[in-house]
Amino acid sequence: MEKYAIAAIPGDGIGNEVVPAAMRILDVVAEIHGGIQWEWTSFPWSCQYYLQHGMMMPSEGIDILRSFDQIFLGAVGMPNLVPDHISLWGLLIRIRRELEQSINLRPARLLKGLRSPLLHPADFDLVVIRENSEGEYTEIGGRMKKGEDEIVVQNAVFTRKATERAMRYAFEQAKKRRNQVTSATKSNGISHSMPFWDEVFREVSTDYPQVTTSSQHIDALTAFLITRPHDLDVIVASNLFGDILTDVGAAIMGSIGIAPAANLNVDRKYPSMFEPVHGSAPDIAGQGIANPLGQIWTGKLMLDFLGYEEMGTLLLEAIEFTLQSGIKTPDLHGKATTEEVTTAIIEYLQKTC
Repeated sequence: MEKYAIAAIPGDGIGNEVVPAAMRILDVVAEIHGGIQWEWTSFPWSCQYYLQHGMMMPSEGIDILRSFDQIFLGAVGMPNLVPDHISLWGLLIRIRRELEQSINLRPARLLKGLRSPLLHPADFDLVVIRENSEGEYTEIGGRMKKGEDEIVVQNAVFTRKATERAMRYAFEQAKKRRNQVTSATKSNGISHSMPFWDEVFREVSTDYPQVTTSSQHIDALTAFLITRPHDLDVIVASNLFGDILTDVGAAIMGSIGIAPAANLNVDRKYPSMFEPVHGSAPDIAGQGIANPLGQIWTGKLMLDFLGYEEMGTLLLEAIEFTLQSGIKTPDLHGKATTEEVTTAIIEYLQKTC
């Protein structure tokens, strides 16, 4: 029996509904497998925690998380209570940086039982590899001359180590898929970081002669993601560009509520963190209609990362069967509740196995 200590952080809004739902399903998956045991520990770190304690997580929070095998997070952010730059940098980004979760992996594919908003969608199955530790998301910069002559500077940081690490991870993923890597760039407008990004991409590509490569400017690539996503396989992108592209990827799947993500410590020195792409959705929180599929699919990514790909495949089959059965939450134009979707997936798993 393999035991895994998992830190569950529901966070804000609908995270408190979808994380427990996904935990129940992962417990069923573990029972079916027979050799997995999840040892869940939940933490209340959130915007409400911030209002009570003046911080998004305790000062020793990172040390606490280091003792776990993996982290399962719901959503962070309640801008009506705490400004986003405080909540995200105080919890989500802090975890990513201090636990060296350098790779953000986000798949996008057309699931059976879903209608894409695209007019003539072909089947698409792609994955975005987003550099997750630096790039445009830094705290370097500042404001001067407040008033009419105010100046704001925000610096981006690109290191060869982090850039090459993301590139190589993307190429390794491509070897397991369709041997295609597309790099998101903007070297015609950003004169230092993006030419450097292109240079590293070209250098790394020489080590993978079997992989077909292309570089696309981010604006054109965003358009291609809508007009011909079926032509894309693996996309490697900087922190900001990857963040934008994956929300577009979620949209063409049918809803941001179904999109999964993984923040990976590729060396497995520290725990990785698995979280869906969607936010806290405070407008529907507490109504019981949140779509749990993004969190559940995120659980599939955790199973894959731990080496249980067969169980991950089974879980994705359960998701697709539920969608094909018409059991969908309102964001997918259905009438099902969070509980009804969760129950349907559990029933499929139990009947199938």
